Amino acid sequence: SINGKCFDWLLVSRRSCFRAGVRYYVRGIDSEGHAANFVETEQIVHYKGSKASFVQTRGSIPFFWSQRPNLKYKPKPQISKSVNHMDGFQRHFDSQIISYGKQVIVNLVNQKGSEKPLEQTFAKMVNSMANGMVRYVAFDFHKECSRMRWDRLQILMDQLAEQQDE
Repeated sequence: SINGKCFDWLLVSRRSCFRAGVRYYVRGIDSEGHAANFVETEQIVHYKGSKASFVQTRGSIPFFWSQRPNLKYKPKPQISKSVNHMDGFQRHFDSQIISYGKQVIVNLVNQKGSEKPLEQTFAKMVNSMANGMVRYVAFDFHKECSRMRWDRLQILMDQLAEQQDE
C-alpha cells in the first residue's frame, strides 16, 4: 500500500538452463546464441484490475570469450580469435527481439584495463549488426560510481530516459 492505494507487486526471475555455471568458468555464448548465466526478471504490477509488466534480462556478453580462473584475483578475459562471433551474436539478438521486442543494451563493464577489449568488441558488433531494434549504451559503472557515489547513476538514467518512457 502506498498513499492508501493497495496493489500487488510481483517479482519473478527465471534463469536459463542453457550455459548455467559459476562466475569465471562460464562466459560468453554458445553457437546457438545462448548467453552464459542468462536471467530474465519480470516485474508485474496489478492495480484495480489493470496489469503492467516490465521485463529485464541479463547475461554474459554475447560473443565467444572466456575468463579462466588462475591465482589472480581477477583473471584477464580472452576473446576467441578462431570463431565467427557474428553468427552466435546475431542468433542471440534475433531471439531476444522475438521474445521481448526492442532491446536496450546497458553494458556496465570497465571501459579501461582488462575489460576494455570486451566493451570495444561488444560496441563494434552492435554497430556492425545495424539493427534499429537494438540500442547500445556503455556506462563505466566502476569509474562513475566509485567511492559510493551512487548519485552518479543519474547519468545513466538520463541516457536511458527516452527508452524507459517507451
